Amino acid sequence: MNHRVYLEIGPKRVFACSIDWPGWCRIGKTEEAALGTLVDYTPRFRVIAERAGLEFAPGEPEVVARVQGDSTTDFGAISAIPDFDREPVEAPEAARTAALARAAWAVFAEVAAASPEELRKGPRGGGRDRDKMVSHVVEAERAYARKIGVRHKPFKDEAGLVAMRADIARALERPAEAFPPGGEGWPVRYAARRIVWHVADHIWEMQDRRL
Repeated sequence: MNHRVYLEIGPKRVFACSIDWPGWCRIGKTEEAALGTLVDYTPRFRVIAERAGLEFAPGEPEVVARVQGDSTTDFGAISAIPDFDREPVEAPEAARTAALARAAWAVFAEVAAASPEELRKGPRGGGRDRDKMVSHVVEAERAYARKIGVRHKPFKDEAGLVAMRADIARALERPAEAFPPGGEGWPVRYAARRIVWHVADHIWEMQDRRL
């Protein structure tokens, strides 16, 4: 069975995103480059999928849709919301998605714990060190959570993080006809992809930039 993928095409860069595996998204300067990188990261996403207790046998990628990206795409973050993200989410998909989010958080915590505070700088001398990266992921999630109706004030303790992520997971694992009901915020399927992708992206960055 082929692995369904859509392409988010920005002015200068392209994301290849898995439809069947939320969060498995990679970027390239062309469609071919993005798809190639997505395939290259199969073993790395397998770590998250198997931590979630899921059988991971994605097959060959098959592009089933192309959507228009924007400057955020070129900056390096998925941005477009495909039409199929607005379709109902049934209970099995919702449970599977929440499991992937929990697994990504667990792997991220392990990678952070095993990484030095100072990380190797990027090719232009940039990039956050470990603690700033961890804070960035948490603060981004707090903003993403509001898009699905989960609101938490800023916190600095582990209890606050655990509570927020528990609320996010509950929102992701809830079947949805059309979320959010009022038409504001993000469809839950897009929110799941964005949240898991952001955690996974920084897992891999931290691993690659260890001194």
